[in-house]
Amino acid sequence: MPTHARDRLLTAAAELFYVEGIQAVGVERLLAVSGVGRASFYRHFAGKDALVAAVLQRQGEQWLAWLETAVAEHGGGPLAVFDALADRARSRGFHGCAFVNAMAETADPSSEVYRLAEAHKRRVTAYVEQLIKAAGCERHEALAEQFVLLMDGATVTAMRERTGAPALRAREMAQRLLG
Repeated sequence: MPTHARDRLLTAAAELFYVEGIQAVGVERLLAVSGVGRASFYRHFAGKDALVAAVLQRQGEQWLAWLETAVAEHGGGPLAVFDALADRARSRGFHGCAFVNAMAETADPSSEVYRLAEAHKRRVTAYVEQLIKAAGCERHEALAEQFVLLMDGATVTAMRERTGAPALRAREMAQRLLG
């Protein structure tokens, strides 16, 4: 039976990077937590940077799939993104946005990590724009940018406050933006 070493590495790295930070987690720790040997690690990834990139790509896909499902569960309108974020902020193990965290750790806009995080934020903005446009709102592009700004701010504030309330306050602001 295959060991699925790559999946174990990705899963362990995603959890460790999210909770402890990308820079704080070394390869030795990843190997110990995942139960994957060094040779197997390097068979799947050229190094930690390649693993980080793969984790961010996978997390981006998973996060957007989660958001789409959560938005649908909250009625499907553009304001539902804030209800989804409030739920997420109340969940056990919430540590903010993995992509904002990655950007903050990297701080080098030319790095692959930064570019991947930025690309994820563009995909989120495009999704939010679709929701706003489907709701029949004009200025959907500008509103999407404003919604994502509110989403990011609510997520960071939720980390500090340890509650979903910031997302609900951001929802109220977004409601006013929609008119």
